[in-house]
Amino acid sequence: MVRLFPLLFIILWASAFITSKAIVEDSTPFAALSLRFGLVSLGFFLFCIFSNSKIILTFNDFLRASIIGICFHSLYLGGVFYAISEDLSVGTTAIIVSLQPILTAIFAGPFLKEIVTWKQWAGIVLGFMGTLLVIGLDIGDTIPITGLIASLIGLIAITSGTLLQRKIGGNIPLATSNLYQAFSAFIFLIIITFLFEKSFINFSTSFILSMSWQIIFVSFGAFTILQFLINTGTASKTATLFFLVPPVSVVMAWLFLNEKMTIIDVIGLIIATLGVYIATRKQS
Repeated sequence: MVRLFPLLFIILWASAFITSKAIVEDSTPFAALSLRFGLVSLGFFLFCIFSNSKIILTFNDFLRASIIGICFHSLYLGGVFYAISEDLSVGTTAIIVSLQPILTAIFAGPFLKEIVTWKQWAGIVLGFMGTLLVIGLDIGDTIPITGLIASLIGLIAITSGTLLQRKIGGNIPLATSNLYQAFSAFIFLIIITFLFEKSFINFSTSFILSMSWQIIFVSFGAFTILQFLINTGTASKTATLFFLVPPVSVVMAWLFLNEKMTIIDVIGLIIATLGVYIATRKQS
């Protein structure tokens, strides 16, 4: 089952881009995320209670989990949701945040003392080229500056969260870490909501279904898998999986939203998959 975690993570993470578009059409971005992580916090709290997981943390562990949670859930997702709400296309947003493996590989050496081999760099380059091939040709002529800035903030945040999770987050039990990460994100997002946006949520069928999917399968599923992969592998290898997210998002949009998929998209997906395989396979 553990061997399927990378594939399952890619599918679930890619689905978040599809459902995020539906969510921001019926709500302001930070109000939607506040609702999401309020419910996610409650879910993880109940899980910790019924599974007898450790809940009380030292102040230092609480602080570490909170910082990582704000990076992953508040700043990264806030950047993505806000960028899409500002009419930055889902494809453009995906390609910007998919630069994360490059930044992670660059900083994994000095920050985590990880050795990034030439084979991993070759895989990273191939993965990025494949992703560009899929998404790059579809980028429109006009890019909203606010959306671009928001997506760049999201890129920096998820890179920081990945490095910090590997550096300081591995000693905290996974369920407990998820609880405090989600709760800290909820508090942070509530503050942002009241300070910076005129909030509204339209509880349409599309919003309820999309939000339910993100809570159950992305927050409870994908984020937990991501932390497990980071804790048990290297940050640079795990981050390379993100190169497959934009191509898989294109395939999912073709299947579920009737968006077009060209032969160039298929070639890009193959190249990105080859790059991820080279970067993440075990060295002999």
